[in-house]
Amino acid sequence: MADPNCIFCKIAQGEIPAEKIYDDGTVFAVRDINPKAPTHVLVIPYEHVEALADADAALVAAAAHCLEAAPGIARALGVTGAGYRLVANQGPDSGQEVPHFHLHILAGRRLGPMG
Repeated sequence: MADPNCIFCKIAQGEIPAEKIYDDGTVFAVRDINPKAPTHVLVIPYEHVEALADADAALVAAAAHCLEAAPGIARALGVTGAGYRLVANQGPDSGQEVPHFHLHILAGRRLGPMG
């Protein structure tokens, strides 16, 4: 189910144009418009999953598919050799800006410790 006010849902439905660098029908990936590393890609489920803690099994499965897809996306981006970071933020205190579950793939330079 889509949220009509969610920017990621609007991208998923084609209402907001974005270059999808990966799409398997369950999740898609786009480059972050405000990158925090030379390579910064978002892996987003088509299903609107606002908070994992409140999601039913089907929504958790949609979110989990992001993790299944991420290694192949990283390989296609050419960042697996030097390494990459996967980040999933949940809620405003984590720094999550869009309340729709997504993974960040960050790579392209040595990343410091989290925190």
